[in-house]
Amino acid sequence: MRLPRASGILLHPTSLPGPHGSGDLGPSAYHFVDWLQGAGQKLWQILPLGGVGPGNSPYMSSSAFAGNVLLIDLADLAAQGWLVPDDLAPDAAFQDARIDYGALIPWRMARLARAADAFAVHASAEQRADHAAFCADHAAWLDDYALFMALAEEHPGRDWADWPAPLARREPAALRDAAEAHAGRIAFWRFGQWCFFRQWQRLRAYANARGIAIVGDAPIFIAPQSADVWAHQQLFELDADGRQRVVAGVPPDYFSATGQRWGNPLYRWSAHAADGYAWWTERVRHTFKMVDIVRIDHFRGFAAYWEIPASEPTAVQGRWLPGPGLALFEAIAEALGPLPIIAEDLGLITPDVDALRRATQLPGMRILHFAFDGKADNLYLPHNHEAPTVVYTGTHDNDTTQGWWATASEAERNHVGAYLDRAPDTLAPEIHWTLIRMAWASVADTAIAPLQDVLGLGTADRMNLPGEGHGHWAWRFGWDQVRPEHAERLAALTRLYGRAAASVSH
Repeated sequence: MRLPRASGILLHPTSLPGPHGSGDLGPSAYHFVDWLQGAGQKLWQILPLGGVGPGNSPYMSSSAFAGNVLLIDLADLAAQGWLVPDDLAPDAAFQDARIDYGALIPWRMARLARAADAFAVHASAEQRADHAAFCADHAAWLDDYALFMALAEEHPGRDWADWPAPLARREPAALRDAAEAHAGRIAFWRFGQWCFFRQWQRLRAYANARGIAIVGDAPIFIAPQSADVWAHQQLFELDADGRQRVVAGVPPDYFSATGQRWGNPLYRWSAHAADGYAWWTERVRHTFKMVDIVRIDHFRGFAAYWEIPASEPTAVQGRWLPGPGLALFEAIAEALGPLPIIAEDLGLITPDVDALRRATQLPGMRILHFAFDGKADNLYLPHNHEAPTVVYTGTHDNDTTQGWWATASEAERNHVGAYLDRAPDTLAPEIHWTLIRMAWASVADTAIAPLQDVLGLGTADRMNLPGEGHGHWAWRFGWDQVRPEHAERLAALTRLYGRAAASVSH
């Protein structure tokens, strides 16, 4: 589906300001929507909304369907009478500029548990009915998720394959006994999802009413320690005991000399094909109930994926194997119709990947940080863009534009200077606005910039560094960093390059 000509900002909700250790779905999220509207933007791109996994990455969630309960606005729970004012007093370890997950997670989870207990006793009949309807509507994934999370708490630090065999194999009697034994925690996890979905849909409706569409993110792969893999073992490349024989990743590339060994289980695509790609179809259907446009991460893995033996410490040793190809997308389209999907086609893109993207008629991505290698036929250069494309200054995996420029080679800087007919040494102070203008001026239908680039921030404020498992996903900004001219300049560029009039809500 062709996207209208529009522009927007990449910012995950965890990066928002707020008093409780990380951004959440509270007042700052609504203020950010207002800021986007004032800046003339039509898109708010986020990262995956699921819970964080190892290294605090939102790309290693415990569920492909559940929301991140750490994003729940606690003040809203207090307004319902489920928390008291003292519960909202921030922890002394919290920082405005970064998330301290070691302090954040236990603090927020303790308050969610108090709220769940209060809900169980004091909820109104209307609230109980809404909660029951939510649980019934989402039972297909919620029941497995809530039980999985309760069992994971009972067996901390252990993979589900190492749980007692009857539970790992999901023997019905063992599941019934576990559900009865852990009824309290199962109720807690259901309550958390109900709260998250209520708050998120309220925020999304607020954004849509102001002409802002949400661009979501669906990782191609699922975390090994997740409810999805445990509940659907037949759909993944596991051995008879539920352990991974092979894992996902990518070979050496721009980001890493040893590649990226992600560690996710790979799909058993033959099993998906046998049931008409039902799990994938439901996943996409569910995602579009949450957001308006979906960016599917690692699109090239649908054409061919890099299989790494689980015993290998890096991604260097592996092999390419064919993915499901067009059949998957035809099955989704047959069930759901045409959908606004962005194909993340970065990395090693071979002709088969480009052919698949064109066959699916999905727009790909162009990153300006990758454009200036001195070659006129570089696909990321603006003069090579196509209209059904999404252009970024950089993504969450890139350095900020100021950081990129600080470490760019002399050849790259000279290429940028020649491209713009500017002396390279004059570009540094506003290179971030230079690339934003370049993106907004592109013929690409969609242009996105991370908020860090609008604010002109450096490397210390990047969101992630691929290949490093720790120390990332923690960046936050403060409203004191946002000046009126940021919105004014963005709005002026958006009007100048014809990106202001679109209506893009799905």
